[in-house]
Amino acid sequence: MPRAAKGNHLQEAIALLIQNQATFLSHIMESYNRLSRIEGELEQIKAILLRHERTLTELPEAIRQKIGFKAPR
Repeated sequence: MPRAAKGNHLQEAIALLIQNQATFLSHIMESYNRLSRIEGELEQIKAILLRHERTLTELPEAIRQKIGFKAPR
């Protein structure tokens, strides 16, 4: 195989490698951005669940006060 043909194949291989690396990096960045968004949403969900837990914990006492229930002495 002539030397020029070998060099041409090498250049094509390098160009393909660079293209594949760029595509791969693009996919990694998309995944990173998606993961960051999901983590943010999970934090919001966690905060909501904590508020709901607090509300449910306080609910029995709030109901007792609303209906005027007094515990026996």
